[in-house]
Amino acid sequence: MGSNGISGVYHCTLRNKAANHPDPHLETQMPTAPKTENALAKVPEITLIFWIIKIAATTLGETGGDTVSMTMNLGYLAATGIFAALLVLFVIWQMAAKKFHPFLYWATIIASTTAGTTMADFADRSLGIGYPGGALLLLACVAGALAAWHFALGTISVRSVRTPRAEFFYWLTITFSQTLGTALGDWAADTGGLGFGGGALVFGAALLVVVAAYYWARVSHVLLFWVAFILTRPLGATLGDLFDKPVAEGGLAFSRPLASAVLAGFILICLLVLPQRAAESETTH
Repeated sequence: MGSNGISGVYHCTLRNKAANHPDPHLETQMPTAPKTENALAKVPEITLIFWIIKIAATTLGETGGDTVSMTMNLGYLAATGIFAALLVLFVIWQMAAKKFHPFLYWATIIASTTAGTTMADFADRSLGIGYPGGALLLLACVAGALAAWHFALGTISVRSVRTPRAEFFYWLTITFSQTLGTALGDWAADTGGLGFGGGALVFGAALLVVVAAYYWARVSHVLLFWVAFILTRPLGATLGDLFDKPVAEGGLAFSRPLASAVLAGFILICLLVLPQRAAESETTH
């Protein structure tokens, strides 16, 4: 065998040895590939700041919705039409975006929570469905949206939200859950006799139970996320009503437009000072 043949066999043997017994030192020195946009979801990472902004956004949804429907005296139907149109526009914009944009995402969340406020008020008060009937109907809608999402994509995790189909189910579920939360908050505060402060304490305590379950119970974290997401809405609804309802009704009688402006400013400061990153994506079938 010539020298070229011997050299070829030698190098082939080295390649096989390297493949079967990789050098751990070489592995540790290999740089990790950066996350690509396709490896990231179009929703924020679920952190403490996410929940702080979410509660502020739901409270803004209550005060903002009441500002348009009550303070501006446009009524629940007209206010629902305005906020529903804004919600559709923001969802289309959000779905057309190539990656996660914090300001666009939270603008869409605020649009969904203000639309949820006026839709729940219109159904409960103008249509006469009542708080129990409205809450049960909306609970069925949330469950149906989650079931359809899981049937279509095999998961309801927010980490799967990076395709148009996943985004559609995500925002559909979000809208139903925001509306359900409004109905639950009004039901607890009014029909339940808890008042706005009492309702806020009850829903705040319920959220603490969810946090405890997250850390110390063997319960699906995906399920706990959606439970917490729904509960933040009635918490925000009762806090918003506590701020802007008349003193005779158990509120503090703050100006609705002023309260809305303060909440919007707080959210803006949070987004500027505490930048959010996109959640890492998970694969769906």
